Amino acid sequence: MDMDRDAVEPRVESFPGERAEKWVEYHRQFGALSTPAYEFVWDLTAGATGPFCTDVDGNVLLDFTSHIASTPLGYNNPALKAKLDAFELPNPTKIAGQSFTASTGGLPESADVPGPSQLMERLVDITDDYGFDTVFLSNTGAEAVENAIKIAYDHRNGASQAITFKGAFHGRTLGALSLNRSKAVHRRDMPELPGVHDVPFCRDRTCMRASCECGFFPTEDGPSQLREILDPKRGYIDPTDLAYIIVEPVQGEGGYRFPSDAFAEELRAVQEEHDVLLIADEIQTGLGRTGEWWGADHYAFEPDVITSAKALQVGATVASRDIFPDEKARISSTWGGGDVLAAMQGALTIDIIQEQDLLANARERGEQLKARLREADPEWITNVRGKGLLVALDFESKDHLEATIRAALDRGLLTLGCGQRSMRLIPPLDVTEREIALGAELLLDAIEESTTEMACLSDPTEVS
Repeated sequence: MDMDRDAVEPRVESFPGERAEKWVEYHRQFGALSTPAYEFVWDLTAGATGPFCTDVDGNVLLDFTSHIASTPLGYNNPALKAKLDAFELPNPTKIAGQSFTASTGGLPESADVPGPSQLMERLVDITDDYGFDTVFLSNTGAEAVENAIKIAYDHRNGASQAITFKGAFHGRTLGALSLNRSKAVHRRDMPELPGVHDVPFCRDRTCMRASCECGFFPTEDGPSQLREILDPKRGYIDPTDLAYIIVEPVQGEGGYRFPSDAFAEELRAVQEEHDVLLIADEIQTGLGRTGEWWGADHYAFEPDVITSAKALQVGATVASRDIFPDEKARISSTWGGGDVLAAMQGALTIDIIQEQDLLANARERGEQLKARLREADPEWITNVRGKGLLVALDFESKDHLEATIRAALDRGLLTLGCGQRSMRLIPPLDVTEREIALGAELLLDAIEESTTEMACLSDPTEVS
């Protein structure tokens, strides 16, 4: 069914509807208990365009989650669809990508279908500012992180120590779990990599040394905690035994924390002082989400390794060749990067972002969204923040956040929580001015309803 993007608006009769409830019940008979955001059952055969999609009961929803930043061009993007339709794809499209190179029969420079090799070339191109020239493809973001820490341990000749940040989330494989510091449920009772230490991550994007409240700068004149633990005399980590520091340029699962310039400058200074290897986890922040290709582009620190996934459709570990092992098969994967369709979609997504100047659109529409929320200044809502289309706001309690997510859903707006009491908004990179305005008004209405609900719960004499 076609859907007119310029005219469609959210419409919800009941959620979840009768059909959705039956699908959810059916799914739960066989599926492991995981973390679904909603009892949302997408109808793959119904209308969908841009941020709009239809569920199995006919509800039309405005998706400001982009599948947690995994659908950067929204639903049925016409430019992407036209490029995909132009190619006759082989069946099956899954091949052993690391040891069986896909081609269309001609030469690489005249390839009709951009496959894993062309995707790697594009990734090298958009990381050129960091001097990167080498890529290892995998299936997921967690695999990209696993490969990043593996090449770091190898590059540092067996160094055994690592530093992560409080509030971090890097994935759910065992190695990545060892780096997580966001929620206890991720790591509890799981074996962990030894030698992983953590320091505070900046919670206030405007903080200076004198105003730091997260503990990264314990005193105005003293060293940061990061510098302190690496100090040859006072510290407890020998910098020569430090394999890597891993950081999300903006913490995602931990609460959409945007670090301050003071934090970023100190991280860069420590990098240079101790020749530290820095891994930037760009799984959620990368590929234009912040209005630049990479979240790290906004800050003073410079990554030695970047991990990407989600919007890319495959996992990727990107660095310079001298960082990667030079021993054959030191890192390898039968199926890594071998899904021709996913690799092609990732390559074409990069092309469309460039062709349609979606980095600029992300910046403009993100500013529009933040401005509208700040202008409304709803009661009990604080700290509207964001870069590009990575936007968040804080609620006075987790209950208030969850009530607002539900109230927004009842109006047809999909949002997500993060951290303890933050909401994240992740519209597609090609979101329009009309769609941002529509989503903002739906959200403000939902906040008004949930605020009234919370007030009534705290004071039963209040009338709604």
